[in-house]
Amino acid sequence: MQKLFRAHRIAAACAGLALAASSAYAQDAAPVDAPAKASPSEAANAGATPIAGDGVYKAFHEQAGIQRVMDDFIVRVTTDPRIMARFQGANLPRLKILLVQQVCYLTGGPCVYGGRDMKDAHAGMNLEAKDFNALAEDLQLSMDKEQVPFRAQNQLLAKLAPMERPIVTK
Repeated sequence: MQKLFRAHRIAAACAGLALAASSAYAQDAAPVDAPAKASPSEAANAGATPIAGDGVYKAFHEQAGIQRVMDDFIVRVTTDPRIMARFQGANLPRLKILLVQQVCYLTGGPCVYGGRDMKDAHAGMNLEAKDFNALAEDLQLSMDKEQVPFRAQNQLLAKLAPMERPIVTK
């Protein structure tokens, strides 16, 4: 039970990925397709340095698996009555691209993250813990649907957890 609670709390941190992308990232116009070597500013913008090696990336079934997770995740958050209003007017195709980039990068994959840093991306959104909790539940369901092993989920979530501080402002 304690492991499940810890995983849920850490999962809440990743909720900021979608909340940030839903409004702030929708305005970004940076190129999004070309993989390249990560820069120090990319790690800062992505919110963390990537996990060493490619084991977690492979456990997520590489970029195609991450894409499926995020495709499912976007459907869930845009239909979840607790948070769907946060996504009204969002550039959903752009949101998916940035989420795939960020998760791919953080799991040790070859992707380059082209979004803004977490603090700037979430500025003015007045996010609360309840928003994070709803998103965390949706993300966990999406990762489970892709059959991402629990250990790999937790490794990603551990990278995402510290992002909560600059994201939740209420």
